[in-house]
Amino acid sequence: PPCPGGPMAQTDWTRDAIPAEKLGFDCSKAHPAMGNYHHHQNPSAFKLDIEVVSDICNLYDAEGLYAIDVDKHSPLIGFAYDGYPIYGAYGFQNKDGSGSIARIKSGYQLRDITERNTHADGSSVDNGPDIGGDYFLGYFREDYEWIAHEGEDDYLDVHNGRFSITPEYPNGTYAYFATVDDNWNSTYPYVVGPTFYGVKENRKVDTVTEDTEVYDATVTVSDLEFQQLEINIYPNPTVDLIAIQITGLISDDYKIDLIDMNGKLVATTRITIGSTLAYFDVETLYSGNYMIVISNGSNVRSEKVVIGK
Repeated sequence: PPCPGGPMAQTDWTRDAIPAEKLGFDCSKAHPAMGNYHHHQNPSAFKLDIEVVSDICNLYDAEGLYAIDVDKHSPLIGFAYDGYPIYGAYGFQNKDGSGSIARIKSGYQLRDITERNTHADGSSVDNGPDIGGDYFLGYFREDYEWIAHEGEDDYLDVHNGRFSITPEYPNGTYAYFATVDDNWNSTYPYVVGPTFYGVKENRKVDTVTEDTEVYDATVTVSDLEFQQLEINIYPNPTVDLIAIQITGLISDDYKIDLIDMNGKLVATTRITIGSTLAYFDVETLYSGNYMIVISNGSNVRSEKVVIGK
């Protein structure tokens, strides 16, 4: 459904991207938006969850950034804007590094409400949409409340983190976790809570002051390697969507053109370094044969696709 008040509207009820944008997530639970391919949640593939809530991996497959292993501490998957590390869904059960490997749990739960007229702290706010239908309980972030779990180290604080002994930090650090339920489906607040534990630096890191070793980044794939790339285009034939996936490690940016049989450029997209997927919405195009042309600036490949209504 549309954002209440329209796109970018400022309201007391914040749409939760995970349920609201689920149809837009790829197999790795990520999507491109505003020029950046990014994750909102635990970055393991939908197909690997105990209960699979999206069949998108059947359309275009991927492995995700990691796979949950209940017998191992989840890997370090990133850093938050306040500088603290972010781990996957499993860690040592206790903060001091003792205990078995356990699922690290969110302290948030859905509120017991029938109307959206207050926040969890009791403050009165403008009424939100009625609960039900498109705006089910859990559609907004303010539908949740944090509950303390005293003495249970495997539950996280209000920021969705805790002090932790981890493989990378044997002396301990504050750390966030990408939280999931017992079916491995993502649970609110997913990574970082509504607030940060530390001081947030709202910017991307584009300069490093420490001494670094500079590598030549001009290496590109050879013509032979390019022709041997595994490129999947599906479904083919199609009626509404064409997905283009390049498997393996992507070391170049790839331009993807959709061209009709008269040689007219219909649409263009890209697969950038670090990504594997692009797609075209072809629902409004005429039926017929089209060409997908893939290039990296020095090499070109083309594949025929059929659009049928």
